[in-house]
Amino acid sequence: MTQIISVRVSPKVKAELDLMVKEEKFEQTSEAARKVLAIGLEEWRKERALSLFNARRVTLSKGAALAQMNVWDFSDLIKEQGTQWIKEKRFIERDLARGI
Repeated sequence: MTQIISVRVSPKVKAELDLMVKEEKFEQTSEAARKVLAIGLEEWRKERALSLFNARRVTLSKGAALAQMNVWDFSDLIKEQGTQWIKEKRFIERDLARGI
């Protein structure tokens, strides 16, 4: 079930949505707004999950779930960000010894 929300936007944002409607061949501005909102929420989920993961408040799998990604894609996102998430040498050595 969908719900209706009302949002006020600046003239600049409205103009960009109108351009998006034209370029994406949408029928209505609301379609463009929904797409922008979905993209923004996707990015927000990733940023939130990365922030919580970097603060060590969630595990890798929990971060992936919060970001609505699989664990492998979330670990790639962590790597792209440049976060070193195994900080202690003993953990790396243990995993290497186990062949992981």
